[in-house]
Amino acid sequence: MHFARLSFAAIGMAAAIHYAHADDRDSGQAGRLLAQQVCGECHAVGMQDLGSPNPQAPSFATIAATPGMTAIALNSFLNTSHSTMPNIILTNDQTNEIVDYILSLRK
Repeated sequence: MHFARLSFAAIGMAAAIHYAHADDRDSGQAGRLLAQQVCGECHAVGMQDLGSPNPQAPSFATIAATPGMTAIALNSFLNTSHSTMPNIILTNDQTNEIVDYILSLRK
């Protein structure tokens, strides 16, 4: 009986991990597509993109590799006006999708 409970718990944990990773992939995919549409005019958004269309705009891979870069820092940046960036209005979900995508580019 004790073994059966452990088995069910293990199956439940495995399913939860699978769905969490599927959600991460979905969010990352949505973030990539959104980033291409909204940010791609200035930033290189793909992992293999070496140079941004705007040389002053860092690539998303460079942003992801910045020491100390966190979801909180990216959220804060994307929700603050900057003189060097257009004032893009994103929903919270869109911001989170782009943040998830950027952080997925870490090597």
